[in-house]
Amino acid sequence: MAGDGCNGNGKAEGVVVPEIKYTKLFINGEFVDAVSGKTFETRDPRTGDVLAHVAEADKADVDLAVKAARDAFEHGKWPRMSGYERGRIMNKLADLVDQHTEELAALDGADAGKLLLLGKIIDIPAATQMLRYYAGAADKIHGEVLRVSGKYQGYTLKEPMGVVGVIIPWNFPTMMFFLKVSPALAAGCTVVVKPAEQTPLSALYYAHLAKLAGVPDGVINVVPGFGHTAGAAITSHMDVDSVAFTGSTEVGRLIMESAAKSNLKTVSLELGGKSPLIVFDDADVDMAVNLSRLAIFFNKGEVCVAGSRVYVQEGIYDEFVKKAVEAAQSWKVGDPFDVTSNMGPQVDKEQFEKVLKYIEHGKSEGATLLTGGKPAADKGYYIEPTIFVDVTEDMKIAQEEIFGPVMSLMKFKTVDEVIEKANCTRYGLAAGIVTKSLDIANRVSRSVRAGTVWVNCYFAFDPDAPFGGYKMSGFGRDQGLAAMDKYLQVKSVITALPDSPWY
Repeated sequence: MAGDGCNGNGKAEGVVVPEIKYTKLFINGEFVDAVSGKTFETRDPRTGDVLAHVAEADKADVDLAVKAARDAFEHGKWPRMSGYERGRIMNKLADLVDQHTEELAALDGADAGKLLLLGKIIDIPAATQMLRYYAGAADKIHGEVLRVSGKYQGYTLKEPMGVVGVIIPWNFPTMMFFLKVSPALAAGCTVVVKPAEQTPLSALYYAHLAKLAGVPDGVINVVPGFGHTAGAAITSHMDVDSVAFTGSTEVGRLIMESAAKSNLKTVSLELGGKSPLIVFDDADVDMAVNLSRLAIFFNKGEVCVAGSRVYVQEGIYDEFVKKAVEAAQSWKVGDPFDVTSNMGPQVDKEQFEKVLKYIEHGKSEGATLLTGGKPAADKGYYIEPTIFVDVTEDMKIAQEEIFGPVMSLMKFKTVDEVIEKANCTRYGLAAGIVTKSLDIANRVSRSVRAGTVWVNCYFAFDPDAPFGGYKMSGFGRDQGLAAMDKYLQVKSVITALPDSPWY
């Protein structure tokens, strides 16, 4: 297995470490070392120990991956086979992923600190559902007949964009891989994927499974590495036609700048969030408390749409605060491979320290810490579920994306007031509303400037529901048939009809 990029691992005492098989770059259907021979460490956030040494891509490797993707697009069979055939191969890949659910969930658990159980019942099944959704869409790409004036016939074609650079984050390594790659494949594009340097392992495994499924060489390339080298090489590459990115707003700016300075490649960005969860007086308090706990502490708060700003109407505020603190204190922090754990560690030391720094900002700016706020273990990157009250809109913890288990709990009186507060952010990715009033739900959902609004639920994602942001949360949509548009060009064809009996 060494030729496939295998890497043996020891097992830390008391910690389950999955076998790691693929650690090399995947370019043109083969696992290969980086041109430089360099590797980087990916670490286990449960302990801080090294999980594996992974080949480190830089510009030379990206050039090779882009060349492979370009050759596969210009001369290969993937964009030229029928949508039905592409869909068959994508469905086969989904079947292979399902067959390796246990192993893949363990890789994300060890690499990202994600709960093993939820990986098996949520992340992996959601990813294969996404893949199958777009497999079904692959043979339903069509243009339209145009009613052009004069002696002409007109119609449009939808053609694959070409080579797509995909740069994904570390919080949902599996779901983000297929969120971007699935519609690109369905459209007939070829891809160069840079997974986050914190979580490269599952993406390499998916490249292996794609080859087994029959995806032609060069169609999927995976180049682990760092943003300032491998990522920058993708975004500035003159032979990359489009970039799809999920990550921070700051990096999104750099990608737009790089795309503009190179070949004006198209860019789609799903960026940060500071999502409000609004609870009205008529809500079932217990339900709302459980929903708010899920909205911010799920996946240790490392969610772009985390409900980090919780607004509670004054009539139920005191009861809500008491129960929210109790709920947070019952949320078990522990080894993500332990089925009794509700929350694992932050992804790495940098994120761990960043979250703790924001907690200190909250205290120094005058917010009241009700629970949590400290590391939850002597080893690893665990943080207690944290709740602040007495938070004002101008505080860092209310304005900046923390990406950790930190809830800002605030009181409001009127509908108008909370709409204004909810929109008092540079972000606009998602929002939640908890109420029994249809009138309030309709009014607020139409007033909050966010790409997704959940009413009496949260994290209700579906492949058919377009997802993306307003304002500085980015532009472009993932999920739904609308996501296909990012990977397709529209061409108008006008043909002269000089002797037509009618026009």
